[in-house]
Amino acid sequence: MNCRNIESKLVLAMLAVSVCSSAEAQSSVTLYGIIDTGFSYQNSQTTLGSTSGGHSAIKMTNGVYNGSRFGFKGAEDLGGGTKAIFTLEEGFNSATGALATNGLMFSRQAFVGVTNQTYGSLTAGRQYQSYYQLMFPFGPTQYLSGYSGAHPGDVDGLDTGYRTNNTILYMSPRLYGITASGSYSLGGVPGSINRGSTWSAAIQYLQGPIGFGVGISRINNSTLGGGPFGADSTTSNAGAQAGVSALTNGYQTAQGQQRFAVGASYAFAATFDIRAVYTNVQYIPGTGSRFRDEAIFNTGGLALHWKPTISWDVAAGYSYTRATKANGITDSAQYQQVSLGEYYSLSKRTGLYALQAFTRANGKTLGTNGAGNVIDATATIGDGFNSSPSSSRSMVTGIVGIVHRF
Repeated sequence: MNCRNIESKLVLAMLAVSVCSSAEAQSSVTLYGIIDTGFSYQNSQTTLGSTSGGHSAIKMTNGVYNGSRFGFKGAEDLGGGTKAIFTLEEGFNSATGALATNGLMFSRQAFVGVTNQTYGSLTAGRQYQSYYQLMFPFGPTQYLSGYSGAHPGDVDGLDTGYRTNNTILYMSPRLYGITASGSYSLGGVPGSINRGSTWSAAIQYLQGPIGFGVGISRINNSTLGGGPFGADSTTSNAGAQAGVSALTNGYQTAQGQQRFAVGASYAFAATFDIRAVYTNVQYIPGTGSRFRDEAIFNTGGLALHWKPTISWDVAAGYSYTRATKANGITDSAQYQQVSLGEYYSLSKRTGLYALQAFTRANGKTLGTNGAGNVIDATATIGDGFNSSPSSSRSMVTGIVGIVHRF
């Protein structure tokens, strides 16, 4: 082989390496995931809608501290500071291997869009509402988990159960600590733009130790409160209505749900921070609803987070929820919840956690059949027990587990 041939092949090899390096710099796809498995104790368990037959239960749990998931994230440089982005994310049950939601391939997120550092991002698909994305930092779940630390039943949607289908979402860039976002989810109901749709807006300020946020979300059910528990919206998971728990079971035929939240946070030091939030949640009746008066739930919550060492995170939370007097109820339901959480990092990706929570319910609420079916309010904790609340006014849970991120 002569020198000219060797030189030509070296040039071609260098060009190939250059092209590959350029392609890698312009486009990327990342595989990521979380596996979270543990055990829980519940002092009293019954099925949603029942107030009898409660027994203690010890179960293997899944996705308590962080929801078990795997996903793909990708970005492609389009030039001029603009990138095309996508996310596909599926939840699963690490105890059984089952999908988190039957019938959905990517139940957690599935969206595509564009982003620019100057103008913000615009995405379309199944994703979190603006309300959740900008109000989450002021809620209790970051260190207490939504499973046992979210406000009872996650009535105000500050945990992750409110992903929306058919959503167009704009997120602004952060400017002087301010981020704004708006989202609209198309209902797709023939002859009506409003029915079945969801819209949301929020604004957040995070600068130094101070944080503040305001957000609103409106869910419009497509059946106008008509069908028996068939009220559908863009937040549905395989046909199931969002937010059904012991608190809201009697209001499943609402024409709409509206959530408003205002929150604040302050970091006193790198090792200690506090966050507080107030929420107002409205279940609005329609012509076919099985309750006649608007049901309103007001919640105030406080959460403390302390990091005494590099390995430890400790948190505590308290919330008080009170329903308004309506639909023949004069002794309206009240829920008080106390939550504790401890997390120990074994490494950057792996940790052990323990969670404890107690809820006490008082007053009256509506049962499954709506108006005319007034029952004693029963306890539930966070959003991990929405389908299996307590059969009595009190509920206690303790959870331990391990979480690994990849």
